[in-house]
Amino acid sequence: MTAEQEGDLLEEDSPEENGVQTNQYSSISPPSSPVAQDEPFSTYFEDKVVIPGNVSQVFSFRKLWAFTGPGFLMSIAYLDPGNIESDLQSGAKAGFKLLWILLGATVIGLLLQRLAARLGVVTGMHLAEVCNRQYPTVPRVMLWLMVELAIIGSDMQEVIGCAIALNLLSMGSIPLWAGVLITITDTFVFLFLDKYGLRKLEALFGFLITVMALSFGYEYVLVKPNQAELLKGMFVPYCADCGPVQLEQAVGIVGAVIMPHNIYLHSALVKSRDIDRKNKNEVKEANKYYFIESTVALFISFLINVFVVAIFAQAFFNRTNIEMNSQCNATGSPHAHLFPLNNDTLEVDIYKGGVVLGCFFGPAALYIWALGILAAGQSSTMTGTYSGQFVMEGFLNLRWSRFARVLLTRSIAITPTLLVAIFQDVEHLTGMNDFLNVLQSMQLPFALIPILTFTSLTSIMNDFANGMVWKISGGIVILVVCAINMYFVVVYVTALNSVLFYVFAALLSVAYLSFIGYLVWHCLVALGVSCLDFGSRMSRHTDIYLLTDMDSDTLVES
Repeated sequence: MTAEQEGDLLEEDSPEENGVQTNQYSSISPPSSPVAQDEPFSTYFEDKVVIPGNVSQVFSFRKLWAFTGPGFLMSIAYLDPGNIESDLQSGAKAGFKLLWILLGATVIGLLLQRLAARLGVVTGMHLAEVCNRQYPTVPRVMLWLMVELAIIGSDMQEVIGCAIALNLLSMGSIPLWAGVLITITDTFVFLFLDKYGLRKLEALFGFLITVMALSFGYEYVLVKPNQAELLKGMFVPYCADCGPVQLEQAVGIVGAVIMPHNIYLHSALVKSRDIDRKNKNEVKEANKYYFIESTVALFISFLINVFVVAIFAQAFFNRTNIEMNSQCNATGSPHAHLFPLNNDTLEVDIYKGGVVLGCFFGPAALYIWALGILAAGQSSTMTGTYSGQFVMEGFLNLRWSRFARVLLTRSIAITPTLLVAIFQDVEHLTGMNDFLNVLQSMQLPFALIPILTFTSLTSIMNDFANGMVWKISGGIVILVVCAINMYFVVVYVTALNSVLFYVFAALLSVAYLSFIGYLVWHCLVALGVSCLDFGSRMSRHTDIYLLTDMDSDTLVES
């Protein structure tokens, strides 16, 4: 079929329903899977939440409550142990000066989550499913592998965070490897709770967020941060007397907040509400309420992150190791050996963070800190498992039983985590955490570029495609975020001081940048850069050049 014939096909008269054109490329009804579904999907969507339909107000709290859930599950990725560690290091190394970076990163995260939610609501497909239908086989498999790496990296941080919390709560009686096994077991138990109702599972996540808020809020009240300095750091975009250490920490904040697998997760979670996608008004309304819910959820997660930054900014900024050693010895803490007798600036992680709180503010502060870390790790581990299932099901079209899917996705992520826990000491995990942050930073383009590409295509999003402002601003935001994360990767690699590793990294970079270039090419064509629309695959109409094998799958029943 020629480009002209395809263009004519899009312009043919077709029935309209509630103002939405329902031709064969309509995005309001999702395409069925190319694989026959012998059994219905059971991941998270066994029952869909019914939206009240008899409310006529412009805004309804009843409807907002019905849509509440996916945004809070998404926000847990902003509260995982990796984020908590980034927060406490930010406070200890830069005081309150980088809070404005945290605020900006959270706002950028909200805008990106908006795109993810809109894709899921409008198409009825999550991002992995759309990628599966739009990209050729080789890029699709490569994309799946990259996202899977991001999930494994995130999961390792989350599970080890839980294990560290259990170690602190048990006063060292539970070793790291045993904590990992406990976390794996209770994750399986919690994940099967959605058999008893989707809203009950969402309530469990709400409870865990509440535990985090109360735990870190208690520490915040205990430390009594300087409120004037806090507000100044949050709203004055400047970092006085900051050097390379603070710059690297600022980059680390952005990398920790914006996580690739969370884009895939949120686009899937919004499918849990009963929305008639052939009704334009319902789709528009769903987009509105999901954005409000996501805003509230990320505001709460931002406050919890601020609590952690403020605690360590007030109590431990510019402290030295010898001060910590002296204080821990004075209070009889068994952890004084963690701090060498030198005047180097204190370096903390989530394990040492609990220790120093205990040394300065008593054992209760340590245990409450550990409880908050446990809630953060447990909740993010469960949502990470959902991410793994959605990504694997979407990219590979798996239609396995619930148990088989959970077992496979958990095994892929847990195996390296368990090996690290067995051979690594609980007190020496900071280096591995830096590596995992770099790993996730490298995978970020493989979520951000596809989400901007597909939400900009009118053939997929219909009337809900990104406008010119969103295309330009979204492109700039993604470019800045990816550049910041690449800087973080370069800083980490150059610090290794290994020629052999430099050569390996250079070779890997060629393949990595080539694949990103391929995705950027598709994205630019989707954004309307017609001069790049060339080649046999690119010679089609801009809006349908990615529509692979959808002709027979997207017919809408009239």
